[in-house]
Amino acid sequence: MNKEIEHIKCLIIGSGPAGYTAAIYAARANMKPVLYQGIQPGGQLTTTTDVENFPGYPDGITGPEMMDQLKRQAERFDTDVRDGWVTKVDFSNKFHKIWINDQLKISAQTVIISTGATAKYLGLESEEKYLKLGGGVSACAVCDGFFYKNQEVVIVGAGDSACEEAHYLSKICSKVTMLVRKDHFRASQIMQKRVKEKKNISILYNSITQEVIGDDAVVTGVKVKNKLTNKIDTINATGFFVAIGHKPNTEIFKDFLKLDETGYIINKKGSSKTNINGVFVSGDAADKIYRQAVTAAGTGCMAALDAERYLASL
Repeated sequence: MNKEIEHIKCLIIGSGPAGYTAAIYAARANMKPVLYQGIQPGGQLTTTTDVENFPGYPDGITGPEMMDQLKRQAERFDTDVRDGWVTKVDFSNKFHKIWINDQLKISAQTVIISTGATAKYLGLESEEKYLKLGGGVSACAVCDGFFYKNQEVVIVGAGDSACEEAHYLSKICSKVTMLVRKDHFRASQIMQKRVKEKKNISILYNSITQEVIGDDAVVTGVKVKNKLTNKIDTINATGFFVAIGHKPNTEIFKDFLKLDETGYIINKKGSSKTNINGVFVSGDAADKIYRQAVTAAGTGCMAALDAERYLASL
């Protein structure tokens, strides 16, 4: 164990829009924040090619560029941005102990958790290939649907989120094909009704994705297998959307923080406060509804302000 423990006012865990916004506010309030970037510096946005729905960018911007700008803005106010990831925490005392890369390094008066959530994918090689190329695979219809205007797309999923995303896409795309693994939806009746009533949504039950096909640059179609007949068909599509859920990156906090049944941190309504004094949450680690960069940034601001008020009360 490292004997040299650093005592700080404010630790921020995570480097997405929530973490960097929290850092900007905390640094300007002279809280001298230390931010650890985690395994994926820049968060989910670094896997997004074009961001067109974040205010202030009339010409759009790439995800990595935007995160680099947010990082530079945080550093301009002397945020201490560091490599490394938090592997363990102890929130049982007034000063919160933090292990970085398995070594006890930090004692923090306040902790802002901005660890985000990770979209679940099917795990197909072809899916990963076009996801990395930025050529037609997405886990966010609201983020990327616009790029498929008047085009045909495929979406995988059977829950409320999948139905909501399919319905959203149906207003933009010429045709939406839903692939449902079983012979029924998991979604609520009202969401099922909504997609079934849309003329340009086609629902294929008992269907699983065999392969995402393309021309080595962009997606051109999806090979789909019927589980009952074993027949494989190819559906023409330029976009492949995956809506099978997200996994919040909150595992290391479960012994101290209240989580919901799917692992999202439960915050006190209308604030970023958790059940532990001095520990705050922002971004997708607590948000399973909106999951947008702009809402994450807003909650980052809230967390920094809540942390500042907490420090002032000590």
